[in-house]
Amino acid sequence: MPKYYDLEDRTLDFSKKLILFIKALPRSQINLRLADQIIRSGTSMGANYREANETETKKDFKFRIRICRKEGKETVYWFELITEANPQLKEKIKPLLQETIELVKIFAAILMKSE
Repeated sequence: MPKYYDLEDRTLDFSKKLILFIKALPRSQINLRLADQIIRSGTSMGANYREANETETKKDFKFRIRICRKEGKETVYWFELITEANPQLKEKIKPLLQETIELVKIFAAILMKSE
């Protein structure tokens, strides 16, 4: 039986893993700035998805889901820069990056279905 994922739980789990990754990131000026950016965009997906689920209108729902997708794409961008700044962490970043890409695809699919 396939594993059931509630998207609120899945985005929360992703945010927790992202926080743990960032806490273990080597301290440097560059990493501190990249960490600040990726924490904002990465955790925003889950927060905005929860907001989307509480909206009153279809228009507001789609607006929030678009934000989720946008923040996911931004998170991919920050992971690419963190990888560039820390090539030794590429293998640790890979599953987080893959999950981000999957979440972006899920939000895109939700948007398409809500049109």
